[in-house]
Amino acid sequence: MSKEKYVAYISSYTQGDSHGIRIYDVDMKNGRFKEKDKVEITNSSYLTISHNGKFLYSITDFGVEAYTIQPDGDLELINFAPINGMRGCYVSTDYTDRYLFVAGYHDGKLTVLRLKEDGSIGEITDEIYHKGLGSMAERNFRPHINCARMTHDNKYLLVADQGMDHVNVYRFDVEKGKVKLEDIIRSEMESAPRHIKISEDGKYIYILHELKCYIDVYEYADNNNDPTFEKIQTVELIKLTRGNTNSASAFSFSLDYNYLLSSIAGDNSVIVFDVDKKTGLLKKNFLLPISGEYPKDAEFFPDNKFLVSLNHESNTMTFFHIDLEHGTMIMNGPAMKVNMPNCILFHKLG
Repeated sequence: MSKEKYVAYISSYTQGDSHGIRIYDVDMKNGRFKEKDKVEITNSSYLTISHNGKFLYSITDFGVEAYTIQPDGDLELINFAPINGMRGCYVSTDYTDRYLFVAGYHDGKLTVLRLKEDGSIGEITDEIYHKGLGSMAERNFRPHINCARMTHDNKYLLVADQGMDHVNVYRFDVEKGKVKLEDIIRSEMESAPRHIKISEDGKYIYILHELKCYIDVYEYADNNNDPTFEKIQTVELIKLTRGNTNSASAFSFSLDYNYLLSSIAGDNSVIVFDVDKKTGLLKKNFLLPISGEYPKDAEFFPDNKFLVSLNHESNTMTFFHIDLEHGTMIMNGPAMKVNMPNCILFHKLG
């Protein structure tokens, strides 16, 4: 794998800098990045790559932008599309790459847009504002959608609502691009479900809770268009104490799906779990500091030998050599400066 070539895309907010996406060559042997290009875009808060690997989509102010991924990893703008609402915080595609889903934290809005064969973004096919009142504490008093992703069978869209402390399960009409509420997966009050990941085989759903710092694991099945979600495990990231300011942020599988990581702001650490692929259960591997402030995103290198943390408040990326067999993580060289980073994606070239 050390001979394979990768680039990394880093999204960031653009206060004082118009370049919201930076592209890096990945040094797989030494576990470092080298900047190769940067893209002008405003406040790129989240990125996703189409399942066919040809296109990249980014949140920007009041909409989304589509890019063609060039053979060398550079990005060529295709188009911009508005979402008829406030700036989104998350974007993903369905498994046919025919639709784009945008989650709106600020206005609690889910937007579905059609994608064309050339990767360009078309019209809005559905839009739903979440409604209701959560607990009257802090920000959790109204809907805040933070994640929207499809089950692997492309039947149901799972939408995490931090403000309402639940995940809405929408049945998805792949022909019309419409969603219909089918079920609700409820979490603890003021737990704030933030991100959703799905196992490689699609059987297990992992829900990360920002404020109470835990992961719920569900076994998913669809029996004659009747979806079921059975909770099989809850694991804590870190013990919460009175007055603590810890919050879970990053959530990512390793490329081989053998490991799952999350980062913890406040404690400024990263936790890695071993994944039992047969049962879906998680087992703690290590919890260690990331040498930065507010690790908003973190990711394994494709070969699982290194890890990078995007530290939003210290404006840095920090790199580590990891030994997952022995549960160790050692800092790998100096931090790299990057302004207010939000999200990282690795992309294999060729």
